[in-house]
Amino acid sequence: MARVRLDAWSRATPDELVTALREADPVDLVQAVRAASDETLVTLVHDAERGRAVVEVVTSRISDLAVPAQRAGVSGVVRWETPDGALAASVRVHDGATEPVAAGVRPDLVVRGSVVQLLRLVAGQLDLAVDYLGGALAIEGDSALALGLAGLFAVDGTAPLTGAPVDPRDIDPVAVSRALHGVPVEHLRAVLESGFRPVVLDEIFGRMPAHVNGRKAAGARITVGFRLTGRPDGEVDRYVLRLSDGRATVLAGEAADAVGPDDRDATVTCEAHDFLRLVTGHLSAITGVLRGQLRVRGDKTAALRLSAAFDIPKAAA
Repeated sequence: MARVRLDAWSRATPDELVTALREADPVDLVQAVRAASDETLVTLVHDAERGRAVVEVVTSRISDLAVPAQRAGVSGVVRWETPDGALAASVRVHDGATEPVAAGVRPDLVVRGSVVQLLRLVAGQLDLAVDYLGGALAIEGDSALALGLAGLFAVDGTAPLTGAPVDPRDIDPVAVSRALHGVPVEHLRAVLESGFRPVVLDEIFGRMPAHVNGRKAAGARITVGFRLTGRPDGEVDRYVLRLSDGRATVLAGEAADAVGPDDRDATVTCEAHDFLRLVTGHLSAITGVLRGQLRVRGDKTAALRLSAAFDIPKAAA
């Protein structure tokens, strides 16, 4: 296996770069990418031919770079494209193994991202869901395959190939808040109409109890239901959030339905993307109510008190 020296590879010809990437020890390659700055990786792919070499070889080596135990069940044709469409490569993934596909084969999943993002993906450094929410990359097609692809690789900070795998469903609300700064509402609506919708909503609701402000919530006993619209099938996602003695609990689906109107202080109906903006600090509860984006049945004051009891992540640029 060739020793990985990204600084030297940045001066290699495209053909030499292809050979080096194909022969590189996968552990050494992952470690080198993890240690490299974005500037170093950009230098590595400073022209189209070199970028094409990286995209084609790295996608073809997905099975070499993956955590073996994660390969089972990850199957489909994956295409990685740069945002301008100039560079692209398609491979068939089957239980983590990769093989080339004939030209014209329709992919099950298209990911549009930079060459640097592809390298960060296989190094376990790309937060796929957050980048997708923030518009830093685009995903079309099989969302489950996208999550499976992201979960193939060992997370940064653990051993390449044998360490803890990336959990693409582990979405940090603070990271989401930063990523959503300036993102068009139309993009958020599209993401929450995709297969990423349950991932985003379940993770956000699941983390809400950790963001209760004990001082603000002290003595409060509030139960509020949420009906989140905007699903492509026309159905509604249902949750109930209970606040009692400074602690919050979340119920979803049928468990939420079991909490009838008489057991709730209020029920809030809104589109899922507006709820996401609310819990990440990009929409205030008062503004949402006044503009009709948050429709409250029951005690509006209770719903606003519930919102005020949480420390909303800062909407930093």
